[in-house]
Amino acid sequence: MKIQVKVKGIKKAMDSLKSLEKDLEAPFRDVILGGAQLIRSEAVKSIMQGPKTGRIYEKYNPRRTHRASAPGQAPASDTGNLVSQIQVKSTNPDEVTVESGANYSKFLEFGTSKILPRPFLFPATERSRPKIQQAVFNKVVQTIKRLIKWVIIVLLYRKQFLTL
Repeated sequence: MKIQVKVKGIKKAMDSLKSLEKDLEAPFRDVILGGAQLIRSEAVKSIMQGPKTGRIYEKYNPRRTHRASAPGQAPASDTGNLVSQIQVKSTNPDEVTVESGANYSKFLEFGTSKILPRPFLFPATERSRPKIQQAVFNKVVQTIKRLIKWVIIVLLYRKQFLTL
């Protein structure tokens, strides 16, 4: 007894899958970009809101009272410069960065020999991580469901791919 399996049109099917892969890159880029925007907004929120328990002092030009952040807390906003410098940048299609262009950002984030750290980007990343992971997971599930539907449709309408 002999059973012969012959697959027709496999190259065409593989080419279709490759083009489908390219079509899926944009939605994943959107998830990555959305994750970076979430980190940015968490960082901004931690600077603009939240408890600040550092020392209170007078500032001049213009005259105002300012409450600083305590070590370990996100920096307290005074002029808004730090917040305005936090940006999301897409360096290539698969990579997005969240960075602060303020020249003193690294001193706040990591501290110096004279100032203890007031981190804002790393904690924002950690707070955002579960939501980003869930968004990626949801996109993978959605993509797998879409691929399964596509394969079923191809098999139903292209019975000639496989003949016994």
